[in-house]
Amino acid sequence: MAALFGSRVRRLRTAAGLTQEELGRRTHVVGTRITQIERASGAKPTLELARALDAALGADNLLVELWPYVYREAFPDWSRKFIAYSERAVEIRQYAAHLVSGLLQTEEYARAVLSVGLTLSNEQQLEERLTARMGRQERLGSHERPELWVVLDEAVLRRPIGGHAVMRTQLERLLEAAAERHIVVQVLPFDQGAHDAMGGSLTVLTLPDGSEVAYTEGAHYGQLIEDPAEVRRFAVTYDRLRAEALPPLMSLDMIRSVMEGYNRGANVPSRSERRRVAQEQLQQSGRGRLRRGGRRVPRRRARP
Repeated sequence: MAALFGSRVRRLRTAAGLTQEELGRRTHVVGTRITQIERASGAKPTLELARALDAALGADNLLVELWPYVYREAFPDWSRKFIAYSERAVEIRQYAAHLVSGLLQTEEYARAVLSVGLTLSNEQQLEERLTARMGRQERLGSHERPELWVVLDEAVLRRPIGGHAVMRTQLERLLEAAAERHIVVQVLPFDQGAHDAMGGSLTVLTLPDGSEVAYTEGAHYGQLIEDPAEVRRFAVTYDRLRAEALPPLMSLDMIRSVMEGYNRGANVPSRSERRRVAQEQLQQSGRGRLRRGGRRVPRRRARP
């Protein structure tokens, strides 16, 4: 897709009678950047650059429409087909075992999540994945938005990804999302015990024609299930999880409770900060009891 994007840029540039240097000046990048894009040899273009190229070349949004497919290549093979299905789904049912659903992640939380993993090779790929993930969330606010039902394991709430401040903001985002009529959020508490989906996350997608696909995912793998009988089995598993989870209102109460814990944690000074303050207090106390020459001033005893 990057090669296709580059060839379209080259064809449009040639038709417009522009050199690479001239196109670079019009889009506020160096000419060698245009060369990299046309040859698909450098970093993938950002969305802003795709828009600038589209405007400069009069491409009628062709390059902007191609851009998401270029960035999709930043993801492992086993997740690309699932992403394509997700973009067409009319209903998304997810059980998240370890992390907040990608569709509901804040940018800071997503960056912390995407910064680790065996499939990440460099900083550029991190930015590509982050941009793509944030871009997929835009569908939740469109007129073609899907119905989203998310069941979060309690571990998702209590694992401080990115630190307490990031988690506090992330939990606020969950509460805001749950207020939308097309989004339901539930929590599966620890005390529910063992269940059928232990060990990984599960997603069931309903497509416009009524058919369904399922997707299971671990830390470094994913499996797309398209066989109707197998999909039905996973759909039943999801329904059981949904029934075992806390009702939506109780789930929101738990999210608020955990968020208050992160608020308290954010107000507690770190160990190094407490040590620094203690040392300063000791020094100030010691200076008050010393003469200018360094000798201690004897304390006056109170008269009887």
